[in-house]
Amino acid sequence: MAYFAALLARTEDGWEASETELDDVETLSDLADLAREAAVDDETVLVLLEQEDAWFAVARIDGEEDPRVYVSDAVAASRSSYGEIVLADLLPGQLDDELPDLDRVELEDGETEEEDEEESGPDIPEGPIGDAELLDDFGIGAKQLADLADESGMTGDALAEITEALGCADILEAVR
Repeated sequence: MAYFAALLARTEDGWEASETELDDVETLSDLADLAREAAVDDETVLVLLEQEDAWFAVARIDGEEDPRVYVSDAVAASRSSYGEIVLADLLPGQLDDELPDLDRVELEDGETEEEDEEESGPDIPEGPIGDAELLDDFGIGAKQLADLADESGMTGDALAEITEALGCADILEAVR
């Protein structure tokens, strides 16, 4: 599945967007440092991440404050190396354990289905996790984020709706 990561840096004139590579980012702290490098005068920087058709995340970095993070689907993100970056601080110690392996089970009609091999594994909550109010002051409330997270398979549209509400959808599309 395809990943997309972008930085939105707030400026006096609006937002500036840039696509970013996360190859050297291993922790949320590394991600925050990357965002701070893009910041203009300690203004807000948003990091938008998505794994197509699976999950999206928004990390907000305001100057030297701790990052605030929202992830649309904790379980899906936990199966992704990029997702683990934003989840590690939200689920301390839980991502160190392996998720249950999936076995492929052959059904009577010759189709296959994935089935949990074991019942145990990290106790990762299903659905959204994090600070759903991180974009309140930009006019995107917790309910709107939750609604975007509920629309499975719509992560590309979720980021488009977020940036539309921020007034920078065209800027994000230019770096996509």
